[in-house]
Amino acid sequence: MPVGKRIYLKRQMPDPEVVKAYRELPASNVADCMERNSAMNPRIKLMSSPKQEMSGPAFTVHTRAGDNLAIYAALRYAHEGDVVVINDEGDTTRSLIGEVMMSYLRDQKKIAGIVVDGPIRDIDNLQNWDLPIYATSTTPGGPYKEGPGELNVPIACGNINVNPGDIILGDPDGVICIPRQDAAEILPRAQEFHKQDDAKAVAFSQGKVDLSWVDESLKEKGFDIINDYYGN
Repeated sequence: MPVGKRIYLKRQMPDPEVVKAYRELPASNVADCMERNSAMNPRIKLMSSPKQEMSGPAFTVHTRAGDNLAIYAALRYAHEGDVVVINDEGDTTRSLIGEVMMSYLRDQKKIAGIVVDGPIRDIDNLQNWDLPIYATSTTPGGPYKEGPGELNVPIACGNINVNPGDIILGDPDGVICIPRQDAAEILPRAQEFHKQDDAKAVAFSQGKVDLSWVDESLKEKGFDIINDYYGN
């Protein structure tokens, strides 16, 4: 088997109802229920104007830096509802995908979104699209089409490990990865956390909150509270 030039057609997939339920939750609340270590690096930013959060199973793409032949293969093999997640090996000099390819993914494949750990182009039009599009930056410089590359293998995206079939959740804050095998267990905790977080925001807004724990924590950690001006 030619390692580096493999296209896997099968993935272990999450429960579609679980995927749908995550779409109703902020990525931050879900990340907090995963010990705050599931968020992709903030270099990956929302580039479009979707009307709802992105949630879908990861269709992973590992490209050679600055090359998009494997992404063209994803145009062939991605499925409706997938989130195409692309590892560009850290390259920041060449766009991997633009309006032409994304039009196919949006209109023909009906994917749920795309996450590129690298640049894209044609942002003048893509920024107005309803399709969730995440990338690091933009550049007019185009890619090569030589390969190698792989589909549906484990990758890293935004410094986070992503396996095929993991749930990718994105909103204006950014993108997180929810391991497929843990997603059903995390969901009810995240739903309850979301309810509590909403109530907490109301309580803070109305001043109905006890912050005495802050003083206790500062004292415990050795902070000095000085009733004087700096420099005196």
